[in-house]
Amino acid sequence: MITPIRSGLLAACVATALAAPVAQAQNVTGNAEAAKNKVSICTGCHGIPGYRTAFPKVYHVPKIGGQQPVYIVNALKAYKSGERSHPSMTGIAASLSEQDMADLAAYYGGAK
Repeated sequence: MITPIRSGLLAACVATALAAPVAQAQNVTGNAEAAKNKVSICTGCHGIPGYRTAFPKVYHVPKIGGQQPVYIVNALKAYKSGERSHPSMTGIAASLSEQDMADLAAYYGGAK
C-alpha cells in the first residue's frame, strides 16, 4: 500500500533524478592554465605560508594550494553572495565570474 509518506518519498526521488542532469549542465569546468593570468591577486595573501594580515583584524590567512576545488568554488560563491563575510574577499569575489572561480579552483586544487 502506498502511504502519503511513501508517495512523498517517491516524488522526491523522481524529482532529484530528473534535476541531476540540469544541475550538472550548470557546472563550469575549470581550466588551471587559464587561471595563471588570474591568480596574482590571490597569491599575495594565500600563497604565503603562515601569513597573517591586519585588515580588518589580525588573522591567519589560509594557504589554499591543494584545497578541494569544490570547496574553493563554494567559498568564492558564498563571499560573492554575502553568505560569508570578509571585506577583502567579498570585494574580490564580486569581480569574479563563475568561469573565473572554476579556473582558480582548478589551479589551486592542483597546487601544493
